[in-house]
Amino acid sequence: MAAKKAKGFKSSSSLLVAIIGDEATVTGFLLTGMGEKNKKGQPNFMIVDKDTHRQDIVNMFTALTSREDIGVILICQNIANEIKDVILEYNKIIPAIMEIPSKELPYDTQKDSVLQKAARQLYGVDQAENKL
Repeated sequence: MAAKKAKGFKSSSSLLVAIIGDEATVTGFLLTGMGEKNKKGQPNFMIVDKDTHRQDIVNMFTALTSREDIGVILICQNIANEIKDVILEYNKIIPAIMEIPSKELPYDTQKDSVLQKAARQLYGVDQAENKL
């Protein structure tokens, strides 16, 4: 009997990791070799600085979540906070969204909207904060 593919997940090749973050964080990941451009020339990364407009971040996030070659999107937590409403509306499994610390700012579980959403689904609204 042939193995079945997972429902709602189709890929004939490896999926990429994408990143949205500050220059130091993105550069570190790019040095590991994860930077890619697809056939349309779209990169799988975005460097955000103090002059980056919120809408540009939203546009990149939306573009990355709609690409079939992206499996995980890493986003620095302080940047994720800027587009929290967009991240909370996102409800697909792939690409998975992971908030990460930046070089300058530590990670805070209380500000991780993806983790908070998962905790509410696992433990219920009343118990989510106590479990983190």
